[in-house]
Amino acid sequence: MNYIGSKHKLSSFLKTAIKEVVGDDLSQLVFCDLFAGTGIVGRNFKPLVKQVIANDVEYYSYVLNRHYIGNFQALNLDDKLEILNNLEGSEGFIFKNYSEKGSENRLYFSSENGKKIDAIRQKIESWKTSDEIKENEYFYLLTALIEAADKVANTASVYGAYLKQLKAAAQKTVKLVLPIFSITKNSHQVFNKNSNELIHEIKGDILYLDPPYNARQYGANYHLLTTIAKYDAFIPKGKTGLRAYYKSDYCKKNEVKFFFEELIKNANFKYIFLSYNNEGLMSENEVKSIMSSYGEYSLKTINYQRFKADKTASRNHKATSTVEYLHILKKHGK
Repeated sequence: MNYIGSKHKLSSFLKTAIKEVVGDDLSQLVFCDLFAGTGIVGRNFKPLVKQVIANDVEYYSYVLNRHYIGNFQALNLDDKLEILNNLEGSEGFIFKNYSEKGSENRLYFSSENGKKIDAIRQKIESWKTSDEIKENEYFYLLTALIEAADKVANTASVYGAYLKQLKAAAQKTVKLVLPIFSITKNSHQVFNKNSNELIHEIKGDILYLDPPYNARQYGANYHLLTTIAKYDAFIPKGKTGLRAYYKSDYCKKNEVKFFFEELIKNANFKYIFLSYNNEGLMSENEVKSIMSSYGEYSLKTINYQRFKADKTASRNHKATSTVEYLHILKKHGK
């Protein structure tokens, strides 16, 4: 997925940096990815640690992590995948509200793909309701649908806007592919909660933090993925068909420092790693000041090319290099 803040390109850097601090053998440690997003970091550490705790307040993220992290034993859904990919389209909620020729004229999907997404989503739900699939299989198939829909979405990048005409990728037929996940000996935990509330309920060894950096809310940027995931009844608002969404305190300039310090103070983890960059609402010195109050602080940095919008869109986006900070804290008394 094209995802703002994705740590895919930084995976090797993070793994190396964390091992330098904690040690090479992570097999008996509990690793928590508290702002998990698409789960890239948790997925990378899942085969290496005793257990992963993954959390995100956004429901589409919960679905992805419930599959990629929560599923740890082999599943065979090839037959279900074939049925879903061969379904006839249905004029349901996505077609009517977010597709070409739909009643609301929102061009997020082609007419064919809007109908196909509806048919697939309805079939997955009917299988769950009739107990033809279990919870693990349900999230497996939902993840496949979310990722497939994202590939044919008619956007430049996020879902804050759609393009005026269907781009080439959006004209392709949506097709589900089963998303590969790591098989592990131990089970894992996945939550869909406010991070500052969840931190009181969990404990472990390594806490990885990747909160929003700026004022852009993920709930607005990826609202349509949550709508596909929940497939619930609501009245889409405005030109883009927004749903009511969670507004993170980490996107608020005047509040972010308070909530960040509260999180660090209440974290029952020995090692805390914070990914942040030079364009964030908190400065490097502000983060250092807060974290240093709770233990031994250090910092690693790396230059990398940040997320940019789809090159096929008719916009003049330029690649931009940014500095990624990895703030490190070994907490006192842990």
